[in-house]
Amino acid sequence: NMPYQRYYLIRISHLACLTQKPLVRSKALSDFYTMLKNEPARAFYGPMQCLAANEQEAIDTLLVTDSLFRSIDLSERAKYVRLVNDVKGYGGTVHIFSSLHVSGEKLGLLTGVAAILRFPLPELEDLAVDSDSDSD
Repeated sequence: NMPYQRYYLIRISHLACLTQKPLVRSKALSDFYTMLKNEPARAFYGPMQCLAANEQEAIDTLLVTDSLFRSIDLSERAKYVRLVNDVKGYGGTVHIFSSLHVSGEKLGLLTGVAAILRFPLPELEDLAVDSDSDSD
């Protein structure tokens, strides 16, 4: 009886992990919105800002959609795989969102990539403004 009990225990814990992951991602996205509202110099979205924050190893939590992480465009995919590996490498947390899930759709509306930073980087706000004005 022991091997069967152990098998079922492992299966149940595996299923529990699968059902909790979307909740964890939803909370991470909620935390991002809260940070964006309360401490905007510690929450950024968009490739340019997230890559610049990564250069300073400032990302505490990275949120990225699977459509970017598994992009058909090889250079784009490589950019996000490198970003994910960098953030994990210096101890940050990474959440990859399914673009089929509601939270992934919401993240997709924010360019598909967002970050909560370890410390404020107000200069990234200027970077966002400069990049917007360049396109005018």
